[in-house]
Amino acid sequence: MRTSAKTLRRKNIRNRIRTKIAGTTQKPRLSVFRSNSDIYAQLIDDDKAVTIAAASSRDKDIAAQTGTKSEKSKLVGQAIARKATELGLKEVVFDRGGYLYHGRVKAVADGAREGGLQF
Repeated sequence: MRTSAKTLRRKNIRNRIRTKIAGTTQKPRLSVFRSNSDIYAQLIDDDKAVTIAAASSRDKDIAAQTGTKSEKSKLVGQAIARKATELGLKEVVFDRGGYLYHGRVKAVADGAREGGLQF
């Protein structure tokens, strides 16, 4: 199966970003994945290679909400911020995952900032 040019470009951008940023136990990486219908965010400790917390638009409380994909993305950002503060984390490194910092990716970041995360 051939990889589309768009997917290959995103993969290259993603690799370039990942060489520059990494999450630690005190300051994990907030990684965003965007599919056509949903959006996922997770806090990752790259030192231990483990996911600390995760949230997505498929979670029951967010999926039950009505609204646009961008509005749900903001809720995902707030949910991941809530989980981070429960774990005692205040600072994260934002990983846009090769996507443009625009639209739903920006909405996740804005929601996380409103939830109290700093990056």
